[in-house]
Amino acid sequence: MFNTPHEPTMSDGRSAELEREKRLLSLSDADRDLARLVNDPKFSRWLAQIKAIGGCAHPIYLSGSTVTSNAVTGEVISSYSTADEPGERLPVRCGNRRASVCPTCSYLHAGDTYQLVRAGLTGGKGVPGAVAERPRLFVTLTAPSFGLVHHAIEGERCRPRRDDPVCEHGKPLGCSRIHGEDDRLVGLPLCPDCYDYVGHVLWHAHAGRLWNLFTTAVRRRLASAGGIPRSKLREHLVVSFAKVAEYQKRAAIHFHCVVRLDGPDGPGSVPASWASEGLLVDAVTRAVASTFVTVPESDAYGTERLGWGGQFDAHPIYPTPGTDGPSGSAVAGYVAKYVTKGAAETGAGLDYRVTSLDDIRAAAVTTHVRALMATCWRLGGLVELEHLRIRRWAHSLGFRGHILTKSRRYSTTYGALQEERADHRRGDTKPENGPTVTQSNWRYAGSGYTPGEADIALGIAEDLASLREIKRDMIAEGWRYAG
Repeated sequence: MFNTPHEPTMSDGRSAELEREKRLLSLSDADRDLARLVNDPKFSRWLAQIKAIGGCAHPIYLSGSTVTSNAVTGEVISSYSTADEPGERLPVRCGNRRASVCPTCSYLHAGDTYQLVRAGLTGGKGVPGAVAERPRLFVTLTAPSFGLVHHAIEGERCRPRRDDPVCEHGKPLGCSRIHGEDDRLVGLPLCPDCYDYVGHVLWHAHAGRLWNLFTTAVRRRLASAGGIPRSKLREHLVVSFAKVAEYQKRAAIHFHCVVRLDGPDGPGSVPASWASEGLLVDAVTRAVASTFVTVPESDAYGTERLGWGGQFDAHPIYPTPGTDGPSGSAVAGYVAKYVTKGAAETGAGLDYRVTSLDDIRAAAVTTHVRALMATCWRLGGLVELEHLRIRRWAHSLGFRGHILTKSRRYSTTYGALQEERADHRRGDTKPENGPTVTQSNWRYAGSGYTPGEADIALGIAEDLASLREIKRDMIAEGWRYAG
């Protein structure tokens, strides 16, 4: 007797369908979404899009089209539309500079910052190489002391005292411990009740104005040294600045900045012969000591006179690396390292705004930072400080300035660097058939990923980061590209 093939029945089909549904239900949301994604006919194109933006953590989607044509004849030279793209949209980078938000865009932003600062020190990107011969300084400006805090100095005790003095609140004014850089006590006040939280927040709120007064004072000092009126200084030289703001362990902002002297026509011209490097050091030093902001008196805090801290430093920048001071490339790398850090990454605030005291109480921050944020909220409610909008910037402890700023003539811009990179990727060349005109029509079409998409994008970003680490190691070991 022979066995006959089993013919599928209605019940068998139903069982198979139930089994498939059971397997799907046992999967996580991300796994189910991943299965949907890889079975999509346009998956390979979507994957190419995400690789093109480096696995950006929070892409923005655009829908639309662009057409480039000859401005004279109207002949279409190139065109693009998202009509045939996955979801009829195109993902673009979020562009966030914070490494805690998007590591891949942060890395790109750090690279742009390096090129921007370096161009102003060594030339390139439209800046003449002669800037390397100009008088230049690398300056560090800090906030004043608002109270004793724990600090970490390798191999040394925090705040050794021969006696055991205490403050008016009964807290010790010394600390004999040796703190590591990662010690949670570093940056915290020895006595929170003695700490000037009001002064700290008000200094942050006026840091931008203090910087503007500092740059004005530098120019005034230079004009005075040259024996000319301040209004005539631009006929003899131009002072260019680039600065980056960084949070210290005590949650106070300090500035790293480049100061450069050019001639009246900008980077390509020579400043007046009397404008020496030594004169620039003197002008900067005197400007730091003489710059103050006075906050109007209030019953809530009295009178505050705000100036720079005593930890001031100014070093000449040398054309090539040496033992006498930092080189242009070293300064650019130093600045780029800090520009991608947000307040949350340094433990000095949050990368998102708070809207109430409940948000501040729930924030995952130290008691010191929480007290600063609560002080922002209290001061922000005062009528006399309403113009400072301190509550809006409570998440950054009252500081509302940009992380990196520069004067117009210092060097190139972020926009120019991004456009240059986009042209390179598109392979753009100068038109051979006359001028062109481009018509574009784009609209916002969403942002972010589904769970499955997020997993794939994260893998792409991690692979790229690993490749960068391997490349750095190979360069450090002396490997070089040979074709």
